[in-house]
Amino acid sequence: MVFSSNIFLLYFMPVFFLLYFIMPKKGRNYVLLFASLFFYAWGAPEFIIQLLVSIIANFYLVRWMCRTDKPSLKKWLCGLSIFIPIGLLLFYKYGNFTMENLNILRGFLGKAPHEWRHILLPIGISFFSFQSVTYTLDTYRGVNRPMEKLSEFMLYITMFPQLIAGPIVRYCDVADQIRNRESSYPERLQGFYRFVIGLAKKILIADVIGAQVDSVLNAADFATALPSLDSGTAWIIALAYTFQIYFDFAGYSDMAIGLGRIMGFKFPENFDNPYTSRSITEFWRRWHITLGAFIMNYLYIPLGGNRKGKGRMYLNLWICFLLSGLWHGASWNFVVWGAFHGFFIMFEKLINRKLSVLSTFILVMIGWVFFRIENIGQAWSFIIRMFSFDFSSIALAANAQFYVTLIVAAVFSFLTMTKFGRKIQDKVYYTDYSNGQHIIAWVVSIAAFLFCLGALNATGFSPFIYFRF
Repeated sequence: MVFSSNIFLLYFMPVFFLLYFIMPKKGRNYVLLFASLFFYAWGAPEFIIQLLVSIIANFYLVRWMCRTDKPSLKKWLCGLSIFIPIGLLLFYKYGNFTMENLNILRGFLGKAPHEWRHILLPIGISFFSFQSVTYTLDTYRGVNRPMEKLSEFMLYITMFPQLIAGPIVRYCDVADQIRNRESSYPERLQGFYRFVIGLAKKILIADVIGAQVDSVLNAADFATALPSLDSGTAWIIALAYTFQIYFDFAGYSDMAIGLGRIMGFKFPENFDNPYTSRSITEFWRRWHITLGAFIMNYLYIPLGGNRKGKGRMYLNLWICFLLSGLWHGASWNFVVWGAFHGFFIMFEKLINRKLSVLSTFILVMIGWVFFRIENIGQAWSFIIRMFSFDFSSIALAANAQFYVTLIVAAVFSFLTMTKFGRKIQDKVYYTDYSNGQHIIAWVVSIAAFLFCLGALNATGFSPFIYFRF
């Protein structure tokens, strides 16, 4: 079940909020927990039992860890609690990748390939694995106390608004909200308004652009047509995917934050106008902010960060970005994508200066080519075609709606570079509806919701890009 589907928008969401708000406050967490388990089981019924078993095991391991006075046992229990979610992540996400590359190696050695059963990837496994790890490590470090109720831990891990694709939420940031939260009328309106903004980003921008991107990159003759691809088409498709992945993922984050806001949760922001960045370093402070914070707190700093000299700092950065790339997908193109960003971050630190917005945006766009095209050779050929400067003709057969949407995406991506644009964004995202503007906001929200619903039914099913990660 995805947010941009009829079954969620017309059935699950209305029924859930009806039951949630008629329930007394003490029972709302149980309604949310049951709905979250149902939501996940709808999309991955074969994995729900393993998910529950791992949650229960981690809950009691962390409690045991906090109650023991033996430092060695505490470390072992912490390691075991981390191993369970990470072990599931490694098995389900990287099992096929490992076997495929092992068989390639065996082929070079003249040996027969191993046979294995293809492993299905459970949706959202990276996100709930990371949240489980943050809870264990923060509890071990004394950042927060262990939970007393198993139901609260299950709710923290499986909460449906951000279960599938984030944002990654640290337990210490929502602990008080899980136990006691308020949801005022203005907050519910603001949450629904934010949800509709995300829905519009997904259906009206990302899906429209993505249809054209897929028509080129998923074409049956793409590999054979690639050597003669004109530069104009290559640049347009690269630009289109750059906007598609942003509005797709940022749209999901807006919807997750909005749904949480309706219930009184305040999830962390996940995007901050990343395409206005003046360096790759700044881009990663603005793109998928919660993943960047996770890597900083639980990988970069434990590896030594910048405390052990420049050489070690560069090595730590390289490791972090290689693993960040691999986290996005079990394929070598994601490793190349991570290494690409890691290289330019290290280069920026060496020259100790920022780039321009345009040069940063072009570098990010080139990186997205490796992200989107799984075959590294084809991705490289595509980039070569971008810089072959063959603009004699543009073979892309796109309608006016695609180009208009592309322009709209560009305007909204760079809007905050002006003072006027920043005021518009603040007005859209952070208006306090307690001052009497609620009627206009409701009318706009409902009208936009119905328009998105109509567009969705006209185009069909629209999965999120980050569901595969």
